Amino acid sequence: MGKRKDKASHILNTSSTLLGICFIVLTSIKINNTSETTIIDQLIAVSIVMFMTSSILSFLSMRKTKKPSERLEKIADIVFLIGLFSLFIITMLVTLNIIK
Repeated sequence: MGKRKDKASHILNTSSTLLGICFIVLTSIKINNTSETTIIDQLIAVSIVMFMTSSILSFLSMRKTKKPSERLEKIADIVFLIGLFSLFIITMLVTLNIIK
């Protein structure tokens, strides 16, 4: 496996782990807030979409052998960083008690 394939596998592994964490957080919020939808729910949903997209794109880039797979990997990398940044924003908002 080349360097490019290794990078895609790292993106896939990390984004799927963070996807699972986002699902746990969303589930625990839904259990604690019976029917109330909060801004945290919506922000976590954005993170879930970002990490799911990143996982799918990195998986597809590993499966392909031609040049377009490099582009898929690059897009997966950018989407992963957006998801990571969104989790950072959520954490800061909750930690600083800006949103509850």
